[in-house]
Amino acid sequence: MTTAEQTTKAAPETGPFNVGALRHVLSRYGIFFIFGGMVILASLLSPAFFTLTNITNVVRQMSIIGLIALGVTGVIVSGGIDLSSGSVVGLAAVVAASLVQAGSGPRVLYPGIAGSPVILAVIGGCGVGALAGLVNGSLVAKTHIPPFIATLGMYTAARGAAMLYTSGRPLSQLSDSYNFIGQGDVAGVPVPILLLVGTALVTHVLYSRTKFGKYIYAIGGNEQAARVSGIAVGRYKILIYTYAGALSGLAGLVISSRIGSGQPGLGVGYELDAIAAAVIGGTSLSAGGIGSIPGTVVGALIIGVLNNTLDLVNVSAYWQQIIKGLIIVGAVVLDQRKNRGDR
Repeated sequence: MTTAEQTTKAAPETGPFNVGALRHVLSRYGIFFIFGGMVILASLLSPAFFTLTNITNVVRQMSIIGLIALGVTGVIVSGGIDLSSGSVVGLAAVVAASLVQAGSGPRVLYPGIAGSPVILAVIGGCGVGALAGLVNGSLVAKTHIPPFIATLGMYTAARGAAMLYTSGRPLSQLSDSYNFIGQGDVAGVPVPILLLVGTALVTHVLYSRTKFGKYIYAIGGNEQAARVSGIAVGRYKILIYTYAGALSGLAGLVISSRIGSGQPGLGVGYELDAIAAAVIGGTSLSAGGIGSIPGTVVGALIIGVLNNTLDLVNVSAYWQQIIKGLIIVGAVVLDQRKNRGDR
């Protein structure tokens, strides 16, 4: 057989491999390419985009959504959904703010604990979020009602609780040490960004390197098979909702300290942005057990870059909402097509 004939026969064998490898790379890392393309496009549309100040602001602004999305990712991976995170942000924000009011500000329900150390406010805010998540998880695991209904109930209840706790009034005059969480920086890096990076690393390890994470993916992939294999499905569902609630509480701390005020209306619509960040980052709403923390972080960055770019080019806020809605729907459609093709 000649060399030419050997080459001709070898070509069909290598062709499919190259196409398959390319498809694999795009499937796994396509979101990173999309993000890079968006950054380049944003730089072309507005010279102000690629400045250190603007880039820092983009990441600082999306850090709150990013923190919520880290927890939401685990919930969706397990086959659930969390619609309450925005309301939990508002509740955690007012509880934490009430513990660190300085001077003669309003004392809400418990005047004796106003002006408490920042660590108590952190524990209080994250604890309230974890408690809300615990209730969500318990409802889903114990009563077997759909996660959509359970978290929708918490969405309403948590917002009402925040209003009741403050009588509908904002809590101002927060201590400087508390405001440092949202407004300060360490070695020139804003604290919210450090919190996001640190929490993302911890969550990535939790989801990908521990028994807890492996069980969450197993439950999302096939709950019945996970139960038969001995996994305590109910317990791990409760844990993942609790963790998601705690991260929403942390986000409430960050936003209230950033604006220097605990307001019961904080966090409206944040649950949708968090879900969008997870879905855009590759977490599947149509098939459980699929999703990653790096993808979610990039998804949150995509939303941040999109919002910032549209602001820089003076696109109406109403059009921004329409564009984000179209992107979310498009991401879900692509996800369904991909999963259908995988089957």
